[in-house]
Amino acid sequence: MQMTDADKGTGFRKATFAAGCFWGVEAAFRRMKGVVSTRVGYTGGQMKNPTYRDVCTDMTGHAEAVEVMYDPVLLSYEQLLAEFFRIHDPTTPDRQGPDFGSQYRSAVFYHDDAQRAAVESAIMQLEKSGRYRQPVVTQVVPAREFYEAEEYHQQYIEKNKGARCHI
Repeated sequence: MQMTDADKGTGFRKATFAAGCFWGVEAAFRRMKGVVSTRVGYTGGQMKNPTYRDVCTDMTGHAEAVEVMYDPVLLSYEQLLAEFFRIHDPTTPDRQGPDFGSQYRSAVFYHDDAQRAAVESAIMQLEKSGRYRQPVVTQVVPAREFYEAEEYHQQYIEKNKGARCHI
């Protein structure tokens, strides 16, 4: 089992999600009480130290993702999952709104067995709910190296008040 952030003495936990354009995903999570910090970046691929330009080629295997640090006293992982599934369509492979390519896939990068179980349970509940006509295609994969995106992408929507994202 991986060492969690709480085991390292911070008390905070880490969660990593990919749900399309990372600007909107990050903005949605930043509004949640209990989120301590976020950063956008790239994960799940083969290339080391990819840039935005690299990831946009759809050849690195990376997803645009958001790493969320949260306080589990104020916010549960299940609440983060609920927001993740609320803000995007988990039934469209490699696409969210007008954005398409594997970098826009729906994925949860779990950091421990408890997160994996929670994601699998949430997907099973969504499937049973009938909310979607198509099956949920969200990938559930172990967290890997997270490469922070360029500074201009961090909190992009907050910095650029007129910016829009489909999320």
